[in-house]
Amino acid sequence: MTVFEYRALTSKGKKKTGIVDADSTLSAGTKLRQQNIFPVSINEINSEISTNHARKTQSGSAVFSTRLSGYPNGTSNFYGGTSVVSKGILSLLRGSFVFSGISRSEVSVITRQLATLLSAGFPLVAAVATLVAQTESKSFQRVLSKIKESIEEGKSFSQALSQYPSVFSNIYINMIHSGESSGTLELVLERLADITEKQEETRKKIQTSLAYPVFMSITGIAVLVFLITYIVPGIIKIFSDMNQQLPAPTRLLISVSSFFQSFWWIVLLIPLIFCLFIYILRKTPKGLQITDTFLLSIPKAGKMIKKNSVARFSRILGSLLANGVPMLTALDISRNTTGNCIIKNKITKAAEIVKQGGDLGNALDGSREFPPLAIQMIKVGEKSGKLEQMLEKTAQLFEKETESSLAAMTALLEPLIILFMGAVVGFIVLSICLPIFEMNQLAR
Repeated sequence: MTVFEYRALTSKGKKKTGIVDADSTLSAGTKLRQQNIFPVSINEINSEISTNHARKTQSGSAVFSTRLSGYPNGTSNFYGGTSVVSKGILSLLRGSFVFSGISRSEVSVITRQLATLLSAGFPLVAAVATLVAQTESKSFQRVLSKIKESIEEGKSFSQALSQYPSVFSNIYINMIHSGESSGTLELVLERLADITEKQEETRKKIQTSLAYPVFMSITGIAVLVFLITYIVPGIIKIFSDMNQQLPAPTRLLISVSSFFQSFWWIVLLIPLIFCLFIYILRKTPKGLQITDTFLLSIPKAGKMIKKNSVARFSRILGSLLANGVPMLTALDISRNTTGNCIIKNKITKAAEIVKQGGDLGNALDGSREFPPLAIQMIKVGEKSGKLEQMLEKTAQLFEKETESSLAAMTALLEPLIILFMGAVVGFIVLSICLPIFEMNQLAR
């Protein structure tokens, strides 16, 4: 059946939009009229997300894991002769939730609902159809409708999901594939729901923790720029007209104020250029290594990044192993979730040792990238035959430590911002008051 999007009027004359599946436009209209919905327009929905794009921009490791799942992969360059900047921006947009119009929280909620429906005995097609009707997001409705249509055409659930790589990650698809292969799809969905909910919870905690310091920083900078650009020049002009030798702080303040007035656009342009430079730099292997090494070397923040990366790696690896994914495949998939190429490279080297018959704990032993406690827990899990459970506990432990470290950094950051703003404001006040004090001394 084909999926159609409609705009219609109800029997009470209210506007209504939605999605309906039918064999043709005519049958879709008939189906709607039977529900006392009178269509104004009916259009067939086409897949708006390119599968080939994601296949052709995946890294070698992602292609490897995709091959294991039985999916095709592309090799040609999607972008042709566009510039490096254009490639990066297009890749960022096409691979983002913003571009697809679907948020991570929506994926998390749908995953939990689908797991509940399957556990209650709903057939997969009926469960997806139920979610189509319940989902408020029009973008997600379209995606779910096309997934339902693909399943009805004979494709597996994982193959249907793989058509939308900007919505469902490679890890998500591979776990669904393993659930289909083992006949435990509802259990895998429950695990995926737990993972996505935990990741969303962690992301929101980080955003909440950083919201106040970021707001304070932006507000403070805006106030300081306003003072230097509009308030200070009017006050300083009084001293300039007196043709008197001004103190050094006052002269410095006048120079800064004049620069802001004349070249304010440079001040705005510098952060944008810096962000673009870092973005382009991280698109190169060498640049990515340099920036990730620098991030890990930052006091306090580096340790927090390590803990967060290890937590994500442990949670995904444990979930994949618990769902029957082979160790090498699970390592290849989970290493891409660390978010840091230095840690990722260490896992890659460890995977080579595991491939030759070694243990994961011993392969990671002695590395500066992994905390000793994480390595000890992995070793205990391997010796006891409960690696999946120990990885889960490792993830929980380091997630809590990450949250504690973030809270401590945030608590330290707030007084530092206030101290910096106070110092700048104090310098402005001092620069204005010094000439006044000198004039009072001359008048005596």
